[in-house]
Amino acid sequence: MTITKQQVLEIVKDLPDEVDIDEIMYRLYLRQKLEAAEKDVREGRVVSHEEVVKETSKWFKR
Repeated sequence: MTITKQQVLEIVKDLPDEVDIDEIMYRLYLRQKLEAAEKDVREGRVVSHEEVVKETSKWFKR
């Protein structure tokens, strides 16, 4: 997934005056991940909470 220059500028505009590169990279990464997740939801690639609980409960059974 790509991000537009305008989206980057909006993210940068909301940053404090002094910020390290790690924070900038984290916010760009987070934006990308959130947009990818929203796309997955729109396209029906989701798993219900109940399905997750059922599947993960198998991991913890002895």
